[in-house]
Amino acid sequence: MASTSGADDRSWLRGDVVAGVTVAAYLIPQVMAYAGVAGLPAVVGLWAACAAILAYAVLGSSRLLSVGPESTTALMTAVALGALAGGDTARYAALAAGLAGLVGGFCLLAWVLRLGFLAELLSRPVLVGYMAGVATLMVVSQLGKVTGVEVTGDSTLAQVRSVAGNLDDVHTPTLWVAVAVLAFLLAVTRFLPVVPAPLLGVLGSAGAVALLDLEDRGVALVGEIPRDLPSLRLPDLSLVDLRALLPAALGIAVVAYTDNILTARAFEPRHGSGLDAKQELLALGAANLAAGAAQGFPVSSSGSRTAIVAASGGRSQRSSLAALVAVVLAVVVANPVLARFPTAALGALVVYAALRLVDLPEFRRIFAFRRTEGLLALGTTASVLVVGILPGVLVAIVLSLLDLLHRVTRPHDGILGYVPGVAGMHDVDDYPSARAVPGLVVYRYDSPLFFANAHDFITRALAAVDDAPTPTRWLLLNMEANVTVDVTASDTLESLRREVERRDVVLALSRVKQELRDDLRRSGFVDRVGEERIFMTLPFAVQGYAAWAAASDAAAESEAEATQDGAAPEEPADSQEERG
Repeated sequence: MASTSGADDRSWLRGDVVAGVTVAAYLIPQVMAYAGVAGLPAVVGLWAACAAILAYAVLGSSRLLSVGPESTTALMTAVALGALAGGDTARYAALAAGLAGLVGGFCLLAWVLRLGFLAELLSRPVLVGYMAGVATLMVVSQLGKVTGVEVTGDSTLAQVRSVAGNLDDVHTPTLWVAVAVLAFLLAVTRFLPVVPAPLLGVLGSAGAVALLDLEDRGVALVGEIPRDLPSLRLPDLSLVDLRALLPAALGIAVVAYTDNILTARAFEPRHGSGLDAKQELLALGAANLAAGAAQGFPVSSSGSRTAIVAASGGRSQRSSLAALVAVVLAVVVANPVLARFPTAALGALVVYAALRLVDLPEFRRIFAFRRTEGLLALGTTASVLVVGILPGVLVAIVLSLLDLLHRVTRPHDGILGYVPGVAGMHDVDDYPSARAVPGLVVYRYDSPLFFANAHDFITRALAAVDDAPTPTRWLLLNMEANVTVDVTASDTLESLRREVERRDVVLALSRVKQELRDDLRRSGFVDRVGEERIFMTLPFAVQGYAAWAAASDAAAESEAEATQDGAAPEEPADSQEERG
């Protein structure tokens, strides 16, 4: 058994090493490009990646997740710092490192407060729309690098106009490098998906620089990359600077954590269910603190690199450690080659990554599923483009919450009846042949009851009573979707009980869970409606109604017979005496 286990361990290690080296081939040009997106030197992306990889490998719960510089957080960094640095490159670098530290601090605070549920605030349509907006901003941010034109303007539209108005100034060799690299990336990804297209693309562009003397023709290069390891230190920032960074840090933390969880969930089921949402907050916080200490910028996870790890046979975070070693060796050994990378090629790589963020089939699927959700996705995209990426985060969250509130405040409801040949009770709207029990309205409200939908609930429940095809004798509430209530909802149930009682209708409840029963007992509702009117299942409730109806009908019949028998009143005793 020991030899088998050892062979299995060696197989795992071999798979992780191969996956790590493969992902490093993608990671090196990617993170250099994303550093440019963030407005920082390319080497900053490499060291930020190394620090984040090491921290996450120690603390992360996902076996495959690749953490490091990523397109969205890089662009959010650039947007947040552009107006604060004032053109000072040293101050800009310090602000970026401080921003990473604050993002890490927010993640650690959320970990302490158990706020992992925040990952659920962004619905799927909002995420799809948000990423499309981010992709558009990424493309616009690279227009200067891929065209050689000076880009001006504070808004996306203004920047596009500045490039469109200066097309005569486009630097042709720079544009051709960008177009060639982008075409290569698209073609290789389409026909040879297992090939490390980003690395081959930038290596090819570096070769073209040497063969065609492109540097002499004005094509900008990455330039010399320092071989020295970054010094681990806190950024030199004042409290005023840190306060100014807080809103951006909070937005980046929410987006980065959401991205981490969604990416990890997409791959983790293939290798077990060890993902811990709370632990991911700790790991992401540590990764950002490490990136900040290494004078980097905020980091998150990369879906494309994680997919490469999975496809290359990686099974644990040892693949990330192998990628870390490969990156360090590349900086030390292949430094001259990295320095010859054209910035236009890195810009093309960012454009390529942006195109992959726009999921048109997903837009079509969402619209086909529900038009309102498709409009929600488009609205999120528009908000990112109009108000900017950082406010767009808040808009996306607000839109998600509004969509949720709309669903729970105006949910589906149904009146249940029996369907011939089908067991149980079902919504009469779904089955035209369904028949309700005469005198019994079985009403189901498909949402938890709380203050925001209490009025809607009582209005629709009473409408079900009024619109019944036969006079209603019982209103039976199917409470299977109502796991708990607040005070407002409890008072609403009592108002409903009094109103139907005024109409000579009995209120009863079925499928009441214990937690809900405890809430209603504390409010006194159970005592007022009666324990005998609360049933565990629908069949018991229908039987209860049938027994009540039979007893009520029998009592009414007896009363009618008694009234009929006493219709001829007895003569007074004195009259009988006179007649005698």
